[in-house]
Amino acid sequence: MSDNTHFGFQQVPEDEKASKVAGVFDSVASRYDLMNDLMSGGLHRLWKRFTVETAQLRRGERVLDIAGGTGDLALLFKRQLGDDGEVWLTDINGSMLAVGRDRLLDAGVSLPLARCDAEKLPFPSGHFDVITVAFGLRNMTHKESALREMLRVLRPGGRLLVLEFSRVWKPLEPLYDVYSFRVLPWLGRLVAKDAGSYRYLAESIRMHPSQEELKTLMEQAGFSRVEYFNLTAGVVALHRGYKL
Repeated sequence: MSDNTHFGFQQVPEDEKASKVAGVFDSVASRYDLMNDLMSGGLHRLWKRFTVETAQLRRGERVLDIAGGTGDLALLFKRQLGDDGEVWLTDINGSMLAVGRDRLLDAGVSLPLARCDAEKLPFPSGHFDVITVAFGLRNMTHKESALREMLRVLRPGGRLLVLEFSRVWKPLEPLYDVYSFRVLPWLGRLVAKDAGSYRYLAESIRMHPSQEELKTLMEQAGFSRVEYFNLTAGVVALHRGYKL
């Protein structure tokens, strides 16, 4: 019998969560980038640029972007590395990966792609120098398993960067709650024709570990020197950890 896990505020059997999350992203894939710009006022682009800068890329390094969706981070990494390095774009959702592939090709960039589950990565141990996961970890059923897999495919000295919604500065919580539970579903209905998926987004943020809790989770998975950077008053946090 399957254990339960959360899907937003709902409790669902663990073996059903992945399909429910897939339904959300199948629904919003075509309007995902537009909605990101509207929801964040374009700030998500600055958060992603900060992630790339914090990765401290060096020539010839290999980068794995997990749950990379429409390819924002992968494109930034590729433009920084040029031909001297390797960038993989992966996602468990075929609809999102297809949008990402098309966006990259429109930008004149061809990258290796893989549709895969972060809990069972199809890569050899110690292959990558940098792994990123942006706004994807909270959707994973077994975060601990996914983090251990990321550690496995990193080389010693490699680093993981997790960009994710987190706990906002306490005085802003009431305003943030109004925005999350009223404005986001309204925007979702208006632009993506799907209020429910954006209600799930708001709920999943509340169920995701806090900054300190995620730091502890990464350390328990085996990462060292874990630190985090609060962005936009904690609306988002970037965690960085290393493999010894």
